[in-house]
Order: sequence, then structure tokens, then C-alpha cells
Amino acid sequence: MTRTANYSVLKKYLPKEDFHENFALISHYIQLQGSEKAKKYETEILSRNVNLSLLPQKNYFNQSIEIPYSNKDEKFSFIDLFAGIGGFRMALQNCGGECVFSSEWDESAKQTYFANYGEVPFGDITKINVDNIPDFDVLAGGFPCQPFSSIGKREGFKHKTQGTLFFYIADIIKSKQPKAFILENVAGLLTHNDGNTYQTIMDVLEKELEYKVTTKILNSADFGVPQERKRLYFVGFRKDLDSSNFKMPEGNSNHIGIGQFVEKNAIGPSISKHLQQSYIFKKNDGHPEIIDSNSNFPVKTLCASYHKIQRITGTFVRGGETGLRLLTENECKAIMGYPKEFKIPVSRTQMYHQFGNSVAVPVVEKLAERIVSNL
Repeated sequence: MTRTANYSVLKKYLPKEDFHENFALISHYIQLQGSEKAKKYETEILSRNVNLSLLPQKNYFNQSIEIPYSNKDEKFSFIDLFAGIGGFRMALQNCGGECVFSSEWDESAKQTYFANYGEVPFGDITKINVDNIPDFDVLAGGFPCQPFSSIGKREGFKHKTQGTLFFYIADIIKSKQPKAFILENVAGLLTHNDGNTYQTIMDVLEKELEYKVTTKILNSADFGVPQERKRLYFVGFRKDLDSSNFKMPEGNSNHIGIGQFVEKNAIGPSISKHLQQSYIFKKNDGHPEIIDSNSNFPVKTLCASYHKIQRITGTFVRGGETGLRLLTENECKAIMGYPKEFKIPVSRTQMYHQFGNSVAVPVVEKLAERIVSNL
């Protein structure tokens, strides 16, 4: 059984100040224990006056919790930025990768990440000391898409907090010089600000950082996922590597329908009769989308705001107490490419938000397979 840090016990022994940062350090150290990469975390922990020799005796290891998706083989190492619930991590681990660092600011997403990977991601990327990140082969990250999304205000780099986070990724690439990177964002980034935002990103990656970069919009429906989800992917290789054989995957236009994943007789939040009869719910432009077990098409994109704007743009399932209900946990897992065993320790509202912000795992896995073969 894979072990991890015990949250409740750690909270008793660690100072309240910087508790989450220390917990992230210890959980990363435990997952990498025995490897060279663990030494960087060990040094940092000791500098904070935490006595590692006391950890087993103090029950800092919780051996009652099995980590479903711990690091296994180490064909290559990677870091997981803007990690969310770990979609990139699952895909890269499936390809033999070992995660040596993760970062995510949302506390709810951290709970889900920890439940599945036994690691607490570090917090705000703007406050991370790059020197404390172990060396790695591949950088992965889906930097915040809201500033570039057609659903949001499309503020781009003008967004006071999220719009400039890409440049922190660039700083890490510049400092650590990984062999490759894989980045993800909404398809709307291509046309944002008349294409200037996309060009700025490409100039940084190709001209300033000197990586060979390939980009392509990929639809998750083309990769065995019953959801239409178009996302822009950036794949870059360091120029000293021969990546001439790398090509973006094509996918398959024979799409899988959502019907086979619809849970029969599932009990989930129902849509009230009042809402179903309202004008805003009965728009005639294809919204909302109604599915059942006979639906032979992929659903529309699951948004992080599914629980908020569902009445206009949501996907609903025939069933429930009122005849229409929201998607279940397992249905969300299916349309994002997660296994049923993936743990969701948070509320339903948080679950929708987390899956809506995630990458589709099979898409990243197919990309990762091709990246790894060119390292």
C-alpha cells in the first residue's frame, strides 16, 4: 500500500504559519522518497526545522489511505502546473512519467488531487522559488483560460491576475530548460485580440526561449471521449533535441455517443418543473441539450460554471424526480476521460467546477505518448 502524509496528524505538529506550504513539501518528499529528487525537498524541510527522523514515530505517515494513482515507473520526469485535479498528471503517469512537482492555488482542487495522488500541490505559482523545483524532463500545464475564453470577458493579458500567469511558465522553462513542454488553453486564444495574444505567446516560446513549437486545436471527441471539447495545445521541444519525427495526433472522427455512459435510474439533482417551464430554459437555439441512454452523439463542452449557467447552456439527462436531472459524478468522469475509481472528496458544486476546468485525459495521453517517443 502506498503511503502518504496524514493531514490530521501533521496539523498537530506543524506550525499554523505556512502549514499548507509545509504539507506540500512533506507530501512531495514522501512520494519521491528514496530518489535523488527527494533531496531537494528534504533540504527545504530541514531548513524549516522539521525533524524528518520523527515522521514515522509521530504517525506522519497515514498507512490507512491507499493512493490510487501514485508514481510508478520513471521513464521521464515532469511537473504539473495549474494542476487542477490532475488530468495532466494522470495522462503523463499512464505514459511512464514521474511527477516531481505540482502547483495549484484552488484549495478544493487540492483536496481532490491529494485524495488521488497523495500529494498536496504547492500554492500560488507567483510565489514559488524556481530554484526549489527539482530538475525535470517535461513541463505540463493548462494555464488559466478564463481571460481568453468566449464565455468570459476575453480580457487576455490585461486580466489583472490570471492573464499574465503564462509568463511565470515561461520563467520556469527559461530557468529549468526542460526537454519538452505541453500547454493547453481554449481554442479562442488563437483569435483573441486579433491573434496578437497567440503571437505573443509563440514569440516568447520560440524566439525568447528558443524551443521548437507545434500547435493544434484538438477535439476530445476525436479521442474516444463522449464530449465535444476543442482546446488549443502547444507542444515544444528544446532545440538541441531531434524532434523532427513529432507530429500532432489526428484523432478519429468516428465519435462515441454519450448514451452508453448514461446511468439508468440514477438519483441526482433534478431540474425543477418551474425552471423547465420558464422562457430562459426553453430557448430554441440548441440549449439546453437533453440526453438519455439512446443518445448516440458526444455532449457539448462541460464548463466549470455548469452549475451556474446550466439553464441556458447545460446538458441534462432524462430522469430524476422531475424528468430532467444534472449529470452524475460517473457521467462527468466519462466525458472527461477519468476512470470510475477516481476519487471525488468534494461537494457536487465543486465537482462540476473541477471537471469543467480539467483537461480531457485521453487527449493529453495521446500527446504525451508522442512527446515521450521524441525525448
